[in-house]
Amino acid sequence: MFHFSNALIIDGSAAAPYRGDVLVEGDHIEAILPPCSEPVSGAIDCSSLMLTPGFVDLHGHSELEVLRLPSMRPKIGQGITTEVAGNCGIGVFPAHKGSPSLKALTNDVLGSYPEVGWEDFSSYLKTWHTAGSGTNMAFLQAHSTLRSFVLEGNPNRSATSAEVEAMCQLLRTSLEQGCLGLSSGLYYAPCLFADRKELLALLEVVRQFDRLFCVHVRCEGDGILSSLEEVLSLARLSGVRLQISHLKVIGRENQHLVTEMLHLIEDARTEGIDVHFDQYPYEYGSTSLFSLLPPSYLRLERSDLQEHLKSKCERDSIKRMMEEGDGWDSLAELCGWDAIRILSLDSNPHYIGKTLTEIASERGQGPYDAFFDLL
Repeated sequence: MFHFSNALIIDGSAAAPYRGDVLVEGDHIEAILPPCSEPVSGAIDCSSLMLTPGFVDLHGHSELEVLRLPSMRPKIGQGITTEVAGNCGIGVFPAHKGSPSLKALTNDVLGSYPEVGWEDFSSYLKTWHTAGSGTNMAFLQAHSTLRSFVLEGNPNRSATSAEVEAMCQLLRTSLEQGCLGLSSGLYYAPCLFADRKELLALLEVVRQFDRLFCVHVRCEGDGILSSLEEVLSLARLSGVRLQISHLKVIGRENQHLVTEMLHLIEDARTEGIDVHFDQYPYEYGSTSLFSLLPPSYLRLERSDLQEHLKSKCERDSIKRMMEEGDGWDSLAELCGWDAIRILSLDSNPHYIGKTLTEIASERGQGPYDAFFDLL
């Protein structure tokens, strides 16, 4: 029995905080009592602390991290006791063993993909249960893995009708096995190459199971309004419940759009669309360095792309496209190279923690060439 004494209790009901004692036995709250006036032997003094239910992290990417570190101490240390993983269309199942396209995608965001292939959610869950987890976890079916599994070899293209149906069947299996819904990252390859017909077909399956559609919208900069209208239209036509991931607008010159963004969502809710959004309370985002490239170059296999980057002519062309950022989020121009910081780079670990501006200065290069060289 744990006895938490004289805590400021925030119980999650939206009631005002209040002082009290909480008794916990195993995984059950046995009692919430008025604060004891006298010290209790063995009690944990919480007089200077708040006591809350565990936090739910709606937007996590710990599918592989939980296998590497089952304790999940970085999450538990923040008070997070439940995570929803598989967001932004990025996930680990279904997967062919050794799939190069999936490895490239997961390595950028989730870390090194193990030499296994989870062909469905159930097989991944067996591995997860064997490893154990310090947090509760729920999972979304990632759109990118459906595309990588069905469009094996080159998922960065439009899908045929037969391929869309194959993806729908895989999605049905995942939902039957317990996935909360579908996630997509319309900003990221290969999801950005899905046409409206493909998206609506997948969302019809989601609707049939009354599950959730979580989406990283196509543009979060200059095109944020049209990107919101796109996903709201998909929800309107399909009838799914919609969760907009990490709602924000990028670029100081775009901050005036926030009010209109919220009006779009409020109007959709008034119309009857079941739409919500989540946010993080800081100014940084986290993504792959490759995602800064123009979408047309993301069609290429990673090895082919790196060959293109050896050419000065190709570099000049990419630089022009990134400077113009026509119809897509060019983060380098929206944020500036001095706001892009390296957090993980196995090939050059001494650059970790430095901005692209700082790295370029060290190398005696312009930021674009430093960026291309790192890729």
